[in-house]
Amino acid sequence: MHQESVFISDHSHQLHLKRIWQKEGGTPILMLHGSMENGKIFYTKSGKGLACFLAKHGFDVYVADFRGKGLSKPAIHHESTHGQFELITRDIPQFINYVAKQSQQKVHVICHSWGGVMLACSLLRYPELAQTVASKICFGTKRSISIKGARKLFKLDLVWNRLLPLLARRKGYVDMVRLKIGADNETRSFLLQCIPWLKQGQWHDPVDNFNYQASADLLDWPATWHLTGINDKLLGHAQDVQSFIQESNRKARFSLLSKAQGNSRNYDHIDILTHPKAIDDHFPQILEWINEHSK
Repeated sequence: MHQESVFISDHSHQLHLKRIWQKEGGTPILMLHGSMENGKIFYTKSGKGLACFLAKHGFDVYVADFRGKGLSKPAIHHESTHGQFELITRDIPQFINYVAKQSQQKVHVICHSWGGVMLACSLLRYPELAQTVASKICFGTKRSISIKGARKLFKLDLVWNRLLPLLARRKGYVDMVRLKIGADNETRSFLLQCIPWLKQGQWHDPVDNFNYQASADLLDWPATWHLTGINDKLLGHAQDVQSFIQESNRKARFSLLSKAQGNSRNYDHIDILTHPKAIDDHFPQILEWINEHSK
């Protein structure tokens, strides 16, 4: 199995894609990470993770690092002003178009958490982009959080919505890595743009007021599958994932991964992609889904 880094130039940014493949000509897959993350949620150098699993089965996998994240250059710093608007309008269209051009095929897109929201927004803004997507799979993807409880009160209402924006005001970004609350950092702009959505605000873009909700019923969505774990109690709670399905693609398939549903464990927001048992539980089903929607 091979791994190489590819960079896409976008003005002062170099957007990174990790290409993982075993044979040429495989069906293309693009992977998009969520907030406080980078592409390594999907792979390791030693060959673990969903990206490597699919590459071993003949797929040509491209794992993205959004601008400022992972191996994309430059890393987020005190003068970084980009937010989720740039991910929606610049990064995702360029990633999809690059992979489609390289493969001359439609692209399957797999997302984790907030990456699935960003993908949906890109497809709604650019309906022609949706025509290049064969299918999309989202792990633990929600747009807003409606559940109540102490976990939400502390982690979301207090830390994410109040404390982190204050820290970002001083430095221009939040050093999630140093604070040990994430695998990668976030800009102040990103925080301020996503917080209104998490608070169940209207699905309008905070930068230019584009109405995503009004466009959702008009889009010819690619085949869509949402999965989440029963132990995902906040960031991808089943209730909020299903709410996102209702406001985006109501025809999407939904799966709740748990022992009660025949899985070996009750999955959470992270181990749904990283636990060794996933290779036997739902990774083979992902393989079947992609093969089915590649015909």
